[in-house]
Amino acid sequence: MTRNLLRRDLAEEITARVLDGRIAADSRINEVHLARELGVSRTPLREALIGLADRGLLVSAPGRGFLVPPFDPDEARQLYPLVAELESLALRWSSPQDLAGLTGGLDRITAEMTAELARQGDLSTLDDRWHALLVSRCTNPHLLRLLEQTKPLLKRYDARYFGGVERAGESIDEHHRIAEAIRVSDLATAVELLVRNWVKTLAYLDDMG
Repeated sequence: MTRNLLRRDLAEEITARVLDGRIAADSRINEVHLARELGVSRTPLREALIGLADRGLLVSAPGRGFLVPPFDPDEARQLYPLVAELESLALRWSSPQDLAGLTGGLDRITAEMTAELARQGDLSTLDDRWHALLVSRCTNPHLLRLLEQTKPLLKRYDARYFGGVERAGESIDEHHRIAEAIRVSDLATAVELLVRNWVKTLAYLDDMG
């Protein structure tokens, strides 16, 4: 049990380092140095790396160890619509009553995002909380597992390409409108807005070439 918890904690720490750039894209992970820095042995570290490679966040290269894959705009163009469809399905797998009970919490997080934007802070953690709450009443555990596995792959692109005050302000407004549609039991509109929120992001990628 302790070993499983250690492996999970290591996976979370490595994921955080990949997402914030401390472990750079298109680089090889030095297992010896990383194990020493984290104060662990190579065995649980390697188990965590294998798990992350199975999920697609890392690549296992024979003779080279584990690599962080380079950024690939085509991968982003596949991931955003995929997450949009998965979250839309999660809403459909939730009862209207359960969803209606989430709107107060969604509004509170949206208000926190607005305040954080005014401070020019990082909205990523709040955005994660908002989306996690949105799908939290889904009764299909397999669907939720797919989302959990896919989101870290997408967040690399969020951090690299899609920051900025203008985009953040638009996203907050879209979050508010999704919650409002849920509040009035208009699931079709909520799903439409949710898909638009995700897929619209790709326009920013196309603008960058």
